[in-house]
Amino acid sequence: MHAVPLPRYQTPMDLLADPLRTAEFLAVDVETNGRSGAECELTEVGAVLVGGGELHERFSAVVSVQRPLGRGIQRFTGITQEMVDDGECPDGVLGHLGELLEGRVLVAHSAAFDRRVLCGAFAASGLAWPAPPTLCTVALARRFAPLVGERRLGSLAAALGIDVAAAHRALPDAETCARVFCALFPRLCAHAATVADALAALAPRRRATSRHPARVRASPPRPPPGLRFDALPGEPGVYLFRDELGEALYVGKSISLRSRARAHFHPGAQEGAWTARAAVVDHRPTGSELGALVLENRLIKELLPAGNVRLRRLDRYVYLRCRLDIPYPVLEVAPTPAPYRAINIGPLRGRAAAAELVEQLNSLFGLRHCGRRLARRRFPSAYGQMGRCLSPCLGNLDPNLYRRRLEEALAVLGAGSARLLAHVDEQMRAAAAEYRYERAGALRRRQKRLGMLLERVGGVIAATHARSRLVLAPHPRGADAGPGDALWLVAGRLVDWGRRPGLEELSVRSAAALVNVTPTDPPGSAWIPAEEVDEVRIIAVWLATHPEACVIDLRDAAEPERLAALAGHRLAASS
Repeated sequence: MHAVPLPRYQTPMDLLADPLRTAEFLAVDVETNGRSGAECELTEVGAVLVGGGELHERFSAVVSVQRPLGRGIQRFTGITQEMVDDGECPDGVLGHLGELLEGRVLVAHSAAFDRRVLCGAFAASGLAWPAPPTLCTVALARRFAPLVGERRLGSLAAALGIDVAAAHRALPDAETCARVFCALFPRLCAHAATVADALAALAPRRRATSRHPARVRASPPRPPPGLRFDALPGEPGVYLFRDELGEALYVGKSISLRSRARAHFHPGAQEGAWTARAAVVDHRPTGSELGALVLENRLIKELLPAGNVRLRRLDRYVYLRCRLDIPYPVLEVAPTPAPYRAINIGPLRGRAAAAELVEQLNSLFGLRHCGRRLARRRFPSAYGQMGRCLSPCLGNLDPNLYRRRLEEALAVLGAGSARLLAHVDEQMRAAAAEYRYERAGALRRRQKRLGMLLERVGGVIAATHARSRLVLAPHPRGADAGPGDALWLVAGRLVDWGRRPGLEELSVRSAAALVNVTPTDPPGSAWIPAEEVDEVRIIAVWLATHPEACVIDLRDAAEPERLAALAGHRLAASS
């Protein structure tokens, strides 16, 4: 247990009037036994003192529990039964935590959960809950970092450039929460002068209730008597509602089919016209969430069910592509990959940000800013006069020089966003070493702007068709619940997928998938049919939001022995 200096005692009402910049905050994270309701018990508490936008003292303690811990929660948090058996008494830990909260603002990620657990623990120990003002970093990110799509603690920290050393333990999570709070604290101070103003700025915005009874949505109808959910498993997969004639009404996916299918008929669920016609619910299981996403997308396109009016909104995703079959190729933004001889990078989120990213890249590497048609000029364009274009339109440029610049730009892009920022940093340092400080300053501003653009388009850019990969998507509840799915991505297309087989069959199917690659084609030259673009986007977005997924480069594992060794090592490490 690490000691934290005792705070100045104030009532919560007095604390609300304190200036936000000088207030003290206590970032708290709790771990539980994974049970709900009255059976929920505290297993670990972590707290970090924050003041002046900096982290100070830490406090952590493992708490003893009355009920035995399940194997799943032990594997998830790393807190074993032996640790809680030797843990400290809840009364002492909560008493010290209550002293730390006096006169300070509680900060937590998904604060409603931590506050509910702590209130229950204080009540079970017979202690008075100090009721401190509470700020939630999820609400903080929603208000002041709206472009960050994933707001889980680890994903949010990564989007803000914060390294996460460990997860699912109280003190490391409290430190990550504190660092996220410090990263967004200046934006909060710009909109709130006092603690009360900060609470008001992060308060949920309630939608106005309609005054017209006709516009108020009615509760969904009860399931028809013949509609049974007993046959649906609590496993990942796709469920399919049909009417009495067998026509498909609605297709959905879930990591727990039974609970998700029932949710369509719960009070408060959004009513659909198809619910009154539902007579049969069928299902197709998968081994992972990614498999369910792929199968759902294929079934919707195949069956065209009436209930799936608004399909997955992927129209906002675009590709940065470069066609290699034209002289002096240009970078362009389009909603689909380019066919045949082309390099495609994406999918990227947001056409405007992607278009600005292309302009920045063209200026950085001296590529053409005009369209595919190269009009001959007598004088260089404005970009050429500023030194931001090699001006092939003048007719005297060596094509090999332009090609080298283009290959350099594509190589940097294919290596990912970190390599692009590192390239700008290298140029900036070289300019500073040559005493070209104006150039170095311009590159510094460009690097900052590129970082913002990369964050807007998704944070990670990579060539879509550059690699042939084997993706081993895990079961949502771990290796003990199921083997998961295996997906073979070759030349940017999903050529094979299904339940993950054994290592021998894995090698055979990988060799069969690689037959689809033509060795003479350049990287990225494959053509994706229009009906498969959504599928490619779904897989790319899932991989970007699940960096822990097991991905094996099939070119590095062409031999069966090498593939078996890599797959066995990755699977052993992930389990």
